[in-house]
Parts: sequence; structure tokens; C-alpha cells
Amino acid sequence: MIDSHTHLDSCAPPDAELVAAARQCGVTRILTVGQDGPTGRAALDTAEAFPEVFAAIGHHPNKATGFDDGDLAAIGALAAHERCRAIGETGLDFFRDYAPRADQERAFAAQIELARAMGKPLVIHTRAAEDETIATLRRRAQGLEVILHCFSMADRLDECLAEGWWISFAGNVTYPRNEDLAAAAARVPDDRLLVETDAPYLTPQAMRKERNQPAFVTETARFVADLRGQAYDELDTIVERNAARLFGW
Repeated sequence: MIDSHTHLDSCAPPDAELVAAARQCGVTRILTVGQDGPTGRAALDTAEAFPEVFAAIGHHPNKATGFDDGDLAAIGALAAHERCRAIGETGLDFFRDYAPRADQERAFAAQIELARAMGKPLVIHTRAAEDETIATLRRRAQGLEVILHCFSMADRLDECLAEGWWISFAGNVTYPRNEDLAAAAARVPDDRLLVETDAPYLTPQAMRKERNQPAFVTETARFVADLRGQAYDELDTIVERNAARLFGW
């Protein structure tokens, strides 16, 4: 199984224990995601230390205040590393007023172009900004591999699939109140599907009392497999194949 989106630098216990626990559960690849320069460097350090770990390098919209050419250059330098397999997470977040919209939009547009220049997939964060995120991607990201991380736009699923975007489900798909997400997970075509933890956040329902970690992606995967009427091993093969195609590992 693959954890296609996690934040090892924010998780506990230490990386070595997290990776070992994931390995014991059958997790063969982990994409740990930077949210700015320092966390991007940390992601690469971990990717250098463990063969199953790779990095995504980006600048999170909540950290976009004052985003400028220097920030873009810092991301670009990190993203050139051979262990970096995606750009992001980037996007728009209007749920809380952490960064001005203009700065978020500038950072988003710059990272789309960085993904294009580097030929790497683009990892998208969106919250309370669905219309603006979809419009920006349609306008600027044509021809790119776009991953909608922690997919939350259940009512826009068909639009997203029509664009050829990848749909990644995190532990919140397992929550009883999220029936719309569960229904979406049942409908995504095999060749567009990913699963993730977004650890340390969004612990799957079965482990809800614990802090999330990459090993728990198997809980989300089992839930999604059941929704889809697939055996766990079948879903495992699908997700492994999709991730290998996307991230080139």
C-alpha cells in the first residue's frame, strides 16, 4: 500500500519508528510533503534517509503571506532534488484568514508553472475555495498531472474526473458523517484513485483515539476497498500501480 500524502516532520514518534511501523503494515512507499522551505528541506532529509520515502515540495496556501520570487526560488531549488516527486501542496484555502487571497493566488500560479517546468505532478490543497481552485486549474494547469489531496469536493467529483485529475482519499472518508465522500470513493475509476493519511491529521475512524501516522493508511484503504466491493489486495495493486505511474518510483 502507498501513503500518497503525509507530513512526517509533524508526526510523532520519530521518523525511523514511523517508517518501521508503516513497513510492518505493508506500506511500501510514503510521500512526505513540505509546506514551505524548512519543511521541504526536512522532507528531503527524510527521503534521503529511508528508501521508501519520497518528498513533495511546495508552499502551502496558509503560509503564502508575502510569497515572492525568493520563496519560489527556494522551492525550485529543493524540488530539483531527485527524491522530490511532486510539487505542492499548493492551492487555495479561504476557510480561515491565514494568508491574503492575492498572496495565495500568486503562490498557486507560480507553483503550477514550476510543476510544468519540472514535469512533476501537482498536489492540490483546497478548502472553502472550490470554485476558485477548479477555475484556476482549468485555466492554468492543462496538461499537468493534478492530485486533489484529501478530496473534499464530493459534489464536484464528475467535473474533476472529466478533467483527468487524480482523487486521493484521506482518513476523513471513514467518518460516519461523511457519507458524501464515501459515495464518491465508491465511484472513482480505478485509474484515478489514491489513498493517503495526511498524517498527523484525519486519523481513520477505527484508530480515531490515536494520532495519525502512515501505517494507518491501510485502515483507510480497507474502508475504501469495502465501499468499492473490492478485495484489499485488489485495491492495493490499483493504488501501487497508480502511484508508480504518477511518481515514477
